[in-house]
Amino acid sequence: MQAIQDLLAETPAWMIDAAIALGAAALAIVAALAIHRIIFRILRRFAKGSDSSTDDLLVRKLTRPSRYGLIALGLVLAAREIPLLETVWERLAGFVMPALVGWIALAILHAFIHAMTIRADISVADNQRARRKRTRLAIFSRIGTALIIFVTVGLMLLSIPGVRDIGVTLMASAGLAGLAVGAAAQPALKSLIAGLQMALTEPIAIDDVVIVDGEWGRIEDIKTTYVVVKIWDERRLVVPTTKFLEETFQNWTKRGSQLLGSVMLYVDPATDVGPIRAEFERQIASHELFDGRVQNVQVTDLKPDSMEVRLLVSAVAAQELWDLRVAIRETMMDWLRREVPEAIASQRLRATEPVQIEGARDFPQG
Repeated sequence: MQAIQDLLAETPAWMIDAAIALGAAALAIVAALAIHRIIFRILRRFAKGSDSSTDDLLVRKLTRPSRYGLIALGLVLAAREIPLLETVWERLAGFVMPALVGWIALAILHAFIHAMTIRADISVADNQRARRKRTRLAIFSRIGTALIIFVTVGLMLLSIPGVRDIGVTLMASAGLAGLAVGAAAQPALKSLIAGLQMALTEPIAIDDVVIVDGEWGRIEDIKTTYVVVKIWDERRLVVPTTKFLEETFQNWTKRGSQLLGSVMLYVDPATDVGPIRAEFERQIASHELFDGRVQNVQVTDLKPDSMEVRLLVSAVAAQELWDLRVAIRETMMDWLRREVPEAIASQRLRATEPVQIEGARDFPQG
């Protein structure tokens, strides 16, 4: 005992204070981890017992940031009793606390967005409302994430004396989000505002079928500054969001997925349309892709060497309509070749005078 007292007497005071501060910090961290484990074990049991998956997702997203938040809280409580630890914490708190608060805010935001996205099921046939909801959630999630990071970084900069002026400038610029802060920032601000306008006006939604720049595809993802269109051949078309607000494009699923399509047949002008109509009605009635809404046969054009017959069909969605049109075109042409080959359009050559070809007879007139 005397030896310990002698050792303590010989040890510098700052080392003793540092050891006490480290011990208190370690004890605070261990206690915070234990409390966190107990609390979240209870929360997980409640989440598993509920029917909703939202609370499970929220607990999972908050596990890591809340763990470090409790550690920070434990260090704050320990620092009140240990002067050296309080001095160190005061230097770090301005940097650590905004980061932790921002992390927790991001976790809550992403958990909420993820839960709402799961509820918006786009795998069903009538998924227009779900697609619109997912689009709004995706855009607001990115805007909210950007704002949280912006404010967090600004608060962290405010805690550093050397760059405090930068932090003040950054935070002050938040009130000028609608103004261009410089020529270089104008495109970025324009795209950001366009993304917000896209969420409010909804010209497109996730999984919409569109034709843009002459390409047919589906809206795969909507970012703050650009939109990814998955083209039918698996390519991706990256389009600025401003294009969907300032230029004309086709949206085949704006109000619903049901569409009309046409199949054009070109037959001889002397062909009787009645059998063609009867065969088309027979084929379309039993086709699995036909939704039963529209079927029609019309002569839409007549030329000296051909007659244009339009077969109008309908389907529940763009892909089904495309497959239906391809199938009907193939089967109708096959029927024409087998049953009425004379109906297939062909060019007639009528000579007004005998045509003399060397080594051959004269072609007869007509």
